Amino acid sequence: MLDPDFLPAASWNQAFQELASADPDFRTVRFGISRPDGKLNAFTTRLLPDRAGSLKLNLRYSERLVKFLLWAWGGSQVIVEGAPEIAAKLAEIYSPEGARAFDSDFMGSTVFGEAFAVRAGTVGEVAEGAPVEAQSSFQLKGNRVGFDLGGSDRKCAALIEGEVIYSEEIKWSPYFESDPAYHIAGIRDSIERAARRLPSLDGIGGSAAGVYINNEPRAASLFRGLSPEDFDRHIRGLFRELESEWKVPVVVANDGDVTALAGAMSLGDQAVLGISMGTSQAAGYVDGSGQVKGWLNELAFAPVDYREHAPVDEWSGDAGCGVQYFSQQAVARLIPASGLSISSEIPFPEQLECVQSKAAQGDERALNIYRTIGTCLGYSIAHYSDFYDFRHLLLLGRVTSGNGGELIMDEARKVLSLEFAPLADKVSLSMPDEKMKRHGQAIAAAALPVLP
Repeated sequence: MLDPDFLPAASWNQAFQELASADPDFRTVRFGISRPDGKLNAFTTRLLPDRAGSLKLNLRYSERLVKFLLWAWGGSQVIVEGAPEIAAKLAEIYSPEGARAFDSDFMGSTVFGEAFAVRAGTVGEVAEGAPVEAQSSFQLKGNRVGFDLGGSDRKCAALIEGEVIYSEEIKWSPYFESDPAYHIAGIRDSIERAARRLPSLDGIGGSAAGVYINNEPRAASLFRGLSPEDFDRHIRGLFRELESEWKVPVVVANDGDVTALAGAMSLGDQAVLGISMGTSQAAGYVDGSGQVKGWLNELAFAPVDYREHAPVDEWSGDAGCGVQYFSQQAVARLIPASGLSISSEIPFPEQLECVQSKAAQGDERALNIYRTIGTCLGYSIAHYSDFYDFRHLLLLGRVTSGNGGELIMDEARKVLSLEFAPLADKVSLSMPDEKMKRHGQAIAAAALPVLP
């Protein structure tokens, strides 16, 4: 283990819950994550009683919990029922002047278009909220088009009653294009190419990196080259405009969710959590009914390591979050401890390639990097299971290429077997086949629209 100070969130939380449950005066507390449309997801847990000496532990647990819930579920209002003193402290932390100012601004103005707030809730308030609605059918009936928008190519597919009759990959380079017409023309072109192969069209589904709420992109790397004004004017309402033009349902989802949906279709089962280890950590979830939940699933910014001086994410400024453990950054971070002589001056992708080359040669120093990632993943799978109900963990991304992916899964399985035996019996770990890697996203995206 090249990261011996790693303090698993799952282990810390388990110890805290045992401590709280052993106290005869423990409190049942509900945390609600609410959106402007009134949709709410709730998490029920236990805290120590409100007395001298308990605040520090209660606050540490609650702040990390809320951080996870925000990035997993997404919301602009946090309601704390049963612990008003915790609500007051969290309001300070998640204020524009607090330690989590980045999170409050991103969840508030950027994603949900309103001021972020934390407040104490009244008795029963959290339990009354309606959950965020699911948004996929897990069906492929009718004539459908699916598209997947990547950073270097865009894929499209045409399906009739679930049978793929056409798929195509077109090169493009959207990241640094400042003209919104480039993006709009590319997206239209992909849809039109596939639609021409169909006798009629019943629905269009799309996959793209970023945060999508009600078919509206709120934060997306695909459009990073656009000015905020052009993004608001031309892109936010684009997919609603396409729905009006084509006169069929159009549904666009985060590519992580669509990956999980593709995995569920490939596995022939449901309840899938997908984790992609690439430039960052991406994630997606399909529940036991085959539904994409409409959650954010941005687990790159969800905490998995509770040590005091955990690695810090330079974007959000927070410590111990997934991106530092399950991405190219994680590989680069572990290289010095491994003993490999790879310059930190070269970009992360090249550092990863060096490690992959060494691993292919059986170099134990490189293999230990993957073992460490796998150990961290095993503990984090246990942590994720507190928030996601899944039977399958689908692992993909550049970090898992070569023999590293199997080694990561092997180490994660060992952790689950030794530390979380019931979960080890429930959850299977796998990687996608080549067909799913190539065009599975576009095909799965076609399943997003719910048809009558």
